[in-house]
Amino acid sequence: MINSGVIVRNAWRAGLVVPAFNVPYLPMIEPIIRAVCDADCFAFVATARLEWYKFDAKSAKAVFETYKKYENTRYVRLHLDHVPVIDEDGQRVDYVRDISEALQLGYHSVMVDGSRLPLEENIQATAQIAEMAHQAGVPCEAELGAVFGHEAGPPPPYEELFATGKGFTDVEEAARFVKETACDWLSVAVGNIHGAVSGALRDKPKVTAKINIDHLRRLRDATGVPLVLHGGSGIDRTYVREAIRNGIAKINIGTEIRQVYENALRQTGDLNAAQDAVYERTLWMLREYFELSGTRSALDVVES
Repeated sequence: MINSGVIVRNAWRAGLVVPAFNVPYLPMIEPIIRAVCDADCFAFVATARLEWYKFDAKSAKAVFETYKKYENTRYVRLHLDHVPVIDEDGQRVDYVRDISEALQLGYHSVMVDGSRLPLEENIQATAQIAEMAHQAGVPCEAELGAVFGHEAGPPPPYEELFATGKGFTDVEEAARFVKETACDWLSVAVGNIHGAVSGALRDKPKVTAKINIDHLRRLRDATGVPLVLHGGSGIDRTYVREAIRNGIAKINIGTEIRQVYENALRQTGDLNAAQDAVYERTLWMLREYFELSGTRSALDVVES
């Protein structure tokens, strides 16, 4: 089995992208895997720590066990998304324990999120997890900069965030961060925002976000690693395509398929209908939004 890190690097070199579909509810896993296989491309099923507590994904183990029922590693791998050092509620997290558990279970890649820490502490925490991941033979993703949206309460006005560059990943810091941590992929803040996960906002449409392509290009040139776009739902497609051409190799999708699942379940009370809605939306994203149909074989080149 080709390492997931190699597949993402192959996508990066080929000008393709690997979507990562977050699963706040366990029944979403099967239709996502089915859609990716039917589209003949590659993607991750992803689970973040907040989805175990603020939604109903339960735990890293529960997601793993459900994923294994439908596993097809040629098309879909399992990614541990945001395990924060400090979470969205400002609480310290036993991130080493959570990530160690995922590595022991057999996750194919992991992410440590030290973005709420000072730079030096983020470097230290990320380097520790990258070493753990590499010893287990899997890639490590990290985050630098502030991708807003998960915090409690309303976020700052989006146009203000974009115009001022508030929270954007610093280019010089990113170059140092990648060198000193040995992370494989870097999640960056370049205008993207997370979907809200708390209160009434979690059911609202996301702001149509933009990407500062010039800033992204500078990050690509400074870091030399595949870059990751979190908060991929709701971004204008023109910016998404340009971002992929300028260093983004992995895009996280959460709100887009979560709300489809929740709305179908609310309207019909039928789990099968909700799963069908997830399948159709995932397939649309793969075929129409990302234009990835039939690209799986392009990612099979093994690095020398």
